[in-house]
Order: sequence, then C-alpha cells, then structure tokens
Amino acid sequence: MRLPYFIASAASALIVCMGVPSSAQELGWPRWRGPNASGAASNGNPPIQWSETENIRWKIEVPGVGSSTPIVLGDRVYVATAVKTGRVNEGADATAAESESGASESQRAERSDARPGRERAGRERAGGVGRGGRGGGGRRSGGGAAPNHYYAFMVLAYERATGAEVWRSTLTEQVPHEAGHNTNTFASASPVSDGERLYVSFGSRGVYCLDLSGKTLWTRDLGKMQTRSQFGEGSSPAIFHETLVVPFDHEGESFIVALDAKSGEEKWRQNRDERTTWATPLITEFNGRTQVITNGSNRVRSYDLATGELIWQCGGQAGNPIPSPVRFEDNVIVMTGFRGYAIYSIPLSSKGDITDSETITWIEEDAAPYVPSPLLYQGQLYFVKANNGVLVSRDAKTGELRIDQTRLPDISTVYASPVAANGHVYLTGRDGMTLVLKHGDSFEVLAKNKLDEEIDASAAIVGDEIFFRGKQHLYCVAK
Repeated sequence: MRLPYFIASAASALIVCMGVPSSAQELGWPRWRGPNASGAASNGNPPIQWSETENIRWKIEVPGVGSSTPIVLGDRVYVATAVKTGRVNEGADATAAESESGASESQRAERSDARPGRERAGRERAGGVGRGGRGGGGRRSGGGAAPNHYYAFMVLAYERATGAEVWRSTLTEQVPHEAGHNTNTFASASPVSDGERLYVSFGSRGVYCLDLSGKTLWTRDLGKMQTRSQFGEGSSPAIFHETLVVPFDHEGESFIVALDAKSGEEKWRQNRDERTTWATPLITEFNGRTQVITNGSNRVRSYDLATGELIWQCGGQAGNPIPSPVRFEDNVIVMTGFRGYAIYSIPLSSKGDITDSETITWIEEDAAPYVPSPLLYQGQLYFVKANNGVLVSRDAKTGELRIDQTRLPDISTVYASPVAANGHVYLTGRDGMTLVLKHGDSFEVLAKNKLDEEIDASAAIVGDEIFFRGKQHLYCVAK
C-alpha cells in the first residue's frame, strides 16, 4: 500500500545526530547503530577485503557470550558479555540440561519463528529464524529449562590499537530466570556512552552506569522480564544529554522509563500496552522538542523526552518488533518483519493517533527485516527481507524501490544489521561471510570476505577500522 507523499520541511535536509554530543561522535561508534543511529560512518574508510589471514589488525578471544555490538570511544573498545560460572544455584542439579524441555509442540513451533534481541541488541542485539521462506535458517527453539548456573555479567575494555585488555568489570552475578531463545544471549543489549560514562542494560539483571575506568557509579533494578515464549531480552538503552531511556516491554506490565544519567534517579515512567519487544528507542530533536520514538506490536509511539507525554502514535506494525527506527529529514522510518511486513515513514510533526491517516508519508508492506535493523545511507534504505539473505533498498524520502528483492550470494541467514562507509555497504551473514556492495541503485558486489566464526552482532566502523564480534572473538579489520 502506498500513500501520497507529502513534502516535509526543507529545514532538515541532513540526518540529525541524535542524543550524543559532538565530542562523543568524533570519538568513534558510541552506541548501537553508530553516532547517527543509522548504521553509517560518515568519515569511515575501512577495507573492503579481508580474511582470517588478510587485513586483520588483531583478533582476541572474548570471555563468555554476547551478541551486542562493541562500542568504540577514542582509543578504547568496550564489550558487554555474560560469562557462565561454575557456581550452581543452591538446590539445583549441576548436571541438569539448560535447554528446551517440556514445551508443547505449539510452543516449539512458535519459538522456531523468532529470534529476539540483537543484537541485538545487538546485538547488538542489542540483539527469529523462521521456517521455510519467513526467516530462513531452519528450526530454532527457545524456552525450556531455566539455567541453574550463575552468570557473571560484565563489561570489558580493550586497547583499540592492539586489542589488549585494559580492564574488566563484573557488575553482577545472577542465575537467569529464563532460558532464552537458542540464538539469543544473556548479553544482547549494546552499551551506550555519552563520552563521559558508559551505560549498559542487562535487562532483568539491572541497568548500570560506569565511568571510563570501569568503576560502577550507579545501578537500577527494573524488575524481571517475562518474555514471549522465553525468547529472552535484547533492547539497548538510548542516551540523550543527561537522560537515559530504557524500554521494558514484556509479557507482564510493560513500560518505558527515563533515568537521570548522572544519578540513575527516575525522571518519568510510562506504562505501555505492548507485549515483548526488542527494538531500541530513537531519540531525536524536532522543532525544539525532543522525541523518544519506540516501536511496538500495537503502536509505534513518540514520547516527550522531558515529561514522558505521548506526542503521537500509529498502528499497523507487524509482531515481535526488533528493528530500531531511523530518522530521515523530518520523518522517522519504522520497520517490522515477523509474520507480516510493515514499513512506515511518519512525520515528526504528527500529533495524536495517526493510524490509517493521510498524515503518514509512505507505507510499504512487501518486505521488511525481522531481526536486523535497516541501514540509512545517503538517502537510501538498505535492509534484508525477514532474516533471509535477500536484499531490498528503498528511497528514504519516497519509499520507491531502488533495488528490488535480490538474493545475496553466499549468505542465507542474517541477524547482524548492515553498516556503511565511503560509498560501501557491508552485509554480514550468520556464517561469517560479509559482502561489500557498491552504494547506489544497482546491485554490485565488490568483495566477499569470510571469517571462521558465526557472527550475529552488528559491526562498528571507526576511521579505517571495522570491528566484528564473532561468537568467540573480537576482530579489528584494517588495512
């Protein structure tokens, strides 16, 4: 379905840098989806060719598991992870299987259609393989017996130049109360930084603020999530100046909360009639007002950052929202791709409930991503269909097709979100294959690059380097 395009204000011809001070932007990749929350690095120029033996500046093993994106600030790279310890919950059987058990066939069938988190949110998350043509990648499952071991939830800092570990900070040790989807991790939400402090959400395990030397400054316990079919958690927090926004959509009482970035004190909280979501909020200024835009199965909503007041909302999304919104000019573009496809471009000037109204700039429903978030690069949207290795590109202003559904060679399933720099688009499959495409209206593969590791986390680009987080290792790829 297509609605008429309404001309937006010419005053916002460039993407606005949302929420991160210019000093932090200059330092690198300070959050999930990069400095402009678009997946693009405006000044990046990483290689387009690499392998396990070519253009690898360093490769280090990261303890534990996580599918969140590493963030980069100055000469440091920061990674969130969850490390399984040898300590067992009192009274639990140390040999008990921590895998799916006792689920009904209908539950297993439903779980096989979804992969929450990122990355993420990342990972990352913060980071759903479907069956047949919906998600690709074969049967997957979630839920089952909850873990019985304690996990150490931590942040690690590495030297950007060498990969040497600088510090590690264990924030808490807990036994996760849900098993999670078998392609999700307990560290799927990506850290975020304002250039002065680090913030990381481990969801049910708490929200933490650290200084850049790894010292914990404050913590907040927001309660326990009960995620859909125990798929697990994965929404990353978002920062704007002195306010940290944390989404908490689940099968219980869902809400979104704004915390004081310095103290962790609650500024406001809004209840939400939403089931579990994994999307990271977009925070952006428009006409002197700062909006917090969150996706959901029922509605995409915009809240006032200062007060939590609902500014506008719009229905029509598909289920299990994971992709994060992006801003183009005076519109925000939201996507969902689970059991249906929906792409909506919505004016930031909207007010009230605009569902099915001509206020909406454009809508497309033929293909949209499920787990990966879209890339917005030089006025062009790049995304995959569901989790499949099928690329689609649309004009961000009008929604017009720039590249119709095209099979990605040597890539079958995608969880990582695409990134771009220097006229190149980087798309990474779960098996470690990254295709480098030439930016533009035609599909042109410039290079194929294979690493010997599963990759679910989205890449980060800073200068002439691109950072990949694999299942076990962190790579710095550079000429």
